[in-house]
Amino acid sequence: MRHKQTSIQPSRSCSDPEEPDRETHLTRCTNSGMRCFSNAALLAKTVEMLDKIPMEDRDTKGDLYEYMLGKIATAGQNGQFRTPRHLIQLMVELAQPTPDEVICDPAAGTCGFLVAAGEYLRQHHPALFHNEKRRKHFHTRMFHGYDFDPTMLRIGSMNMTLHGVENPDISYRDSLAQEHTDDAGTYSLVLANPPFAGSLDYEATAKDLQQIVKTKKTELLFLALFLRLLKTGGRAAVIVPDGVLFGSSKAHRRMLVEDHKLDAVVKLPSGAFRPYAGVSTAILVFTKTGVGGTGGAKRKGREETPQAWRVTAEEVKARGYNLDIKNPHTVADDHGDPAELLESLNAAEAETERLRDQLKAILAEALAR
Repeated sequence: MRHKQTSIQPSRSCSDPEEPDRETHLTRCTNSGMRCFSNAALLAKTVEMLDKIPMEDRDTKGDLYEYMLGKIATAGQNGQFRTPRHLIQLMVELAQPTPDEVICDPAAGTCGFLVAAGEYLRQHHPALFHNEKRRKHFHTRMFHGYDFDPTMLRIGSMNMTLHGVENPDISYRDSLAQEHTDDAGTYSLVLANPPFAGSLDYEATAKDLQQIVKTKKTELLFLALFLRLLKTGGRAAVIVPDGVLFGSSKAHRRMLVEDHKLDAVVKLPSGAFRPYAGVSTAILVFTKTGVGGTGGAKRKGREETPQAWRVTAEEVKARGYNLDIKNPHTVADDHGDPAELLESLNAAEAETERLRDQLKAILAEALAR
């Protein structure tokens, strides 16, 4: 078994010939983990079972791995939990990534968002792989994922590998605690579902984030982080708890509406993340502009429906920047006047009593014969 442990060490060679000494993402993320089976019979059985599955297709390997991830049914100790695949796909489709993107998930976990973005590009922009520069960008420069859980880093790195991304940047980082001088304003797209694990001490929070929003709440700190990481014109599609949409603290909402371009708020159904968590959530879609733009010209492909409606920036400001806006197309249930309902109930009970007495009389007459 010692031979197996050493022979499956990930290669340190890099797919980028210009940086031959650069470690691969698997090397970085698996150096601290054990890569061996303690039971030889279990290893043999595992290999035998996997050998029966056709692995030539990249999609098969990826789907198999995602099936295994789907069996993770508990939240992490730091508030992480797996985002359902259909929600990830929705957010990627809202963002519509292009071949020239530089995409970041600062709370990457299993790298579900990065994987889905890669699959979207394969489906909608297959020509990028016929261009040497864009193909190299896709495999080595497009995807960036950060997490401070070594186990999640290993899972996420393997997920990216099995979905055909050769050397993404999947690295250890405490996104809320470390300064972001090196990559501030770097990314054109942020996709994330950050953990909502309460609050942090000011001393433990990156100072550059505190300059954007003065708070201890992790959900607001992550919102500041997204803005810090995005370049001007960059977009974000991120999941936030409902409390971000309303409440007494509205500086972050004013900033999104007035200083940048809030494109959409998508309320998610209650229980969307069960069994991992029961918190009510929403998707925020916004663009970093620095000059506002919320509620501007109608965007192509955006149509009003019974489930989607347009709100102007003036309306949001008039509501005190409360983003928890009820659907205007929903007709409120009208149960009628309470006094009339009570009178109708009393009449129904009286009629029931009369019919009961009538039935007793008929039965008594029948028994007396």
